[in-house]
Amino acid sequence: MIKRWLAVVGLGMLSNLAFTEGEAATKPDLAKGQAAAIVCAACHGGDGNSAIAINPSLAGQHPQYITKQLMNFKSGERKNEIMKGMVATLATDQDMKNVAAYFAAQKPRPGIARDPALVDAGRKIYRGGDAATGVPACMACHSPSGAGIPAQYPRLAGQMKEYTLAQLKSFRAGERANDNAEMMRTIASRLSDKQMDALAEYVSGLQ
Repeated sequence: MIKRWLAVVGLGMLSNLAFTEGEAATKPDLAKGQAAAIVCAACHGGDGNSAIAINPSLAGQHPQYITKQLMNFKSGERKNEIMKGMVATLATDQDMKNVAAYFAAQKPRPGIARDPALVDAGRKIYRGGDAATGVPACMACHSPSGAGIPAQYPRLAGQMKEYTLAQLKSFRAGERANDNAEMMRTIASRLSDKQMDALAEYVSGLQ
């Protein structure tokens, strides 16, 4: 099982490496990104720190990850009618890279976990996985602190619980399918509702 997950992680790293090499071709323009990000402020906050629980905070997120999500929304690979409309205002790939770079450069506000019991349960899965169901430790890809691995796996630290929980359920249902090598869909399919709730609570307090 461990060898299998290492192979899946390796595939994800290679996929993102190729994406990163393409990204390096043109340097992003933060000023243009800030100007273009005005349309994002209502849902994600002017500085990328969302005040709406179901909308993700983008501040401090890896720029390659944000760019990929924007491209996926535009292509329809990641389905969301609101985001599809928003990303239509970004005419080129460079526009998306500029916006991503702007949000990545912003300072994320620390999140707060509120339920000690859920935090404890979530910590055990995040750091140790669940051998009984074949769930690997989340920190293997998202790091112990939730900072993620730049250009490979997203930052989770401080993300609001409601958003994280919604994404886990979306992966499990197959409604979100833009993960590398179906990794998150496979993992989410092995998580119970209680485990997802605990993980989302724990992640919200990581810094």
